[in-house]
Amino acid sequence: MNFADDRALEERLAAESIDHDDLALLNSLRAYYDEHDPVPDGLVERIQFELTLDALEAEVATLTQLDLSEAGARGSATEAVRTITFTSESATTMVTISPQSEDRVRVDGWVAPGAGIRVELLLADGARETIADEDGRFVFDQVPTGLAKFALHLPAGAASATVVSPTIEL
Repeated sequence: MNFADDRALEERLAAESIDHDDLALLNSLRAYYDEHDPVPDGLVERIQFELTLDALEAEVATLTQLDLSEAGARGSATEAVRTITFTSESATTMVTISPQSEDRVRVDGWVAPGAGIRVELLLADGARETIADEDGRFVFDQVPTGLAKFALHLPAGAASATVVSPTIEL
């Protein structure tokens, strides 16, 4: 056979419906890769989470994290409070993450400039939003642990309409 014959055969086979033999081959390939090269835990969720931001044109903030449990703060590791600061050209945000239960946290935040900024907490299972008060303060209560991002929607006329934080683990 030559290249044209190979191509014609491929096109004919591709046009056919998937049959029992095709499914058996695909299942054996899946079993092989599940055993020898499995998808890392959480990878699918991380990809889906990142894709939710694809259409969003935003300024991305940089991250500075201070873990108060390592700085001699009182309490056990499960009671550790973390403070994280995100900085961009248009806004600075500080959030404090406090455990509420094994799988829930409270997020207290401050954004500058702050009055009236819409703050979204982007989670793998959806988004929560609130408006920062006149001092730039906002709160999200009973937030499930896991991957999260913050999206700050600044007022019209700001250098960037939206500032997005890097992904963090709550």
